[in-house]
Amino acid sequence: MKRRTAREKAFQILFQMDMNDIEPQEAIEQVLEEEEEDLFLTNIVVGVTENRQAIDQKIEENLEKWSFSRLAFVEKALLRIAAYELFYSVEEIPQGVIINEALEIAHIYGDEKSAKFINGVLSKMIK
Repeated sequence: MKRRTAREKAFQILFQMDMNDIEPQEAIEQVLEEEEEDLFLTNIVVGVTENRQAIDQKIEENLEKWSFSRLAFVEKALLRIAAYELFYSVEEIPQGVIINEALEIAHIYGDEKSAKFINGVLSKMIK
């Protein structure tokens, strides 16, 4: 599975976990259906889940004029994935690639302002 596809599937899984309050493995199985599980995807989902409190705090610290609780599920999931990759993943991925991937997925699943908002928060996080 390509990394873009894995990130997109991880987004769908984390989104579903937020919406339905289900466990990671159950969400992975529902999203992947018959597809083979991917290690990169699983690492993102498990990593975000295990570090969620710290990731959410880091996101909240970088919000301007917003509270974390007001964020839409799309933005929360994408910011969590990017924050995990930026600060907790053992993978060596350039920051620009991580941010660009989050923005590309935001263009697909978010509204017209999602990508700009996500870019602003992530840019502030890496300063």
